[in-house]
Amino acid sequence: MLEGLRVNMPSLWKLRLSMLAALAIIITLSTLVFAAILSLLQVGLIYIAIFVVVFNVLQWLISPYIIDAIYRTREIPENENPRLHAVLENLSRKSGIKKPRLMLARIPIPNAFAYGSPIAGSRVAVTEGLLKTLNEGEVEAVIGHELGHLKHRDVQVMMVVSLLPALFYYVGYSIMISSMYGRRKEESSGAALLGMGLVAFSMFLTYVCVSFLSRVREYYADRHSATIVEKGAQKLSVALAKIVQTAKKVKVARRETQHLNAFKALFIADPDSAEADSMMLSAMTSGDQKLVEEILSQKLTWLDRLNEIFSTHPHVVKRIKALQELS
Repeated sequence: MLEGLRVNMPSLWKLRLSMLAALAIIITLSTLVFAAILSLLQVGLIYIAIFVVVFNVLQWLISPYIIDAIYRTREIPENENPRLHAVLENLSRKSGIKKPRLMLARIPIPNAFAYGSPIAGSRVAVTEGLLKTLNEGEVEAVIGHELGHLKHRDVQVMMVVSLLPALFYYVGYSIMISSMYGRRKEESSGAALLGMGLVAFSMFLTYVCVSFLSRVREYYADRHSATIVEKGAQKLSVALAKIVQTAKKVKVARRETQHLNAFKALFIADPDSAEADSMMLSAMTSGDQKLVEEILSQKLTWLDRLNEIFSTHPHVVKRIKALQELS
């Protein structure tokens, strides 16, 4: 179903059309499923929906403080790294947004992420590993990518669509409990089983659609970086290649920081797939541009394409190819 929405060419209309199509599928699916469940079970699941929505909105409002605690971030004073602040100020102006707070995540994995909420403000975080791995131009391209997420309000969009899998989970749990302890088990068991089946299928399909939407928005943020950074497409291509390649070198650190995957969708590169991608690139160690050229020569296998369906980020080969087409 989603094959026809593949984003191989980085044209702006294709990106927008893909995002609208994914949102339409998610909204339509959720509406149909809830209507079917309510008609089958004749129960007031609206209270569960209200609880889940309120809970997730509150979580979103305080999530920057949670992220700061998990990733051990601190704000970088301007006098500590004035050049990085100047880059952020310049790119924020080009993006037409207010300069976000610049944060440092004290973890060795090279990555970056944008996050925020109305009460905490917008923030862009870079990891210690990123600053050690990339040069200034590549870091600039990565920051441009993260500012693209803030400009396009990706944090808010993904928060809203991510509510649906959580909502389906709680609805399914409620159905299971009511079927186990309901007074009329015999009469309600058939409807409950059907309802649980609908919920399980909806959770799976919604997760696939949400992951697809997340991947499209990564392409969109890549395009933004290429637009506002001089030679941004080339710089970001090298940055992504280095991030993936370095993943293998910090394998031990990855094991020690598995709990950091809680908010992996925020990252510029998926920490789960980075190590697998690095194995494909492990022999490519001769120069930055050579590394990019080697990546462009790779062909995706059917297993790569299958794994990408459930990933929040596009495969690194497809991302770099799209960036090279932009440049």
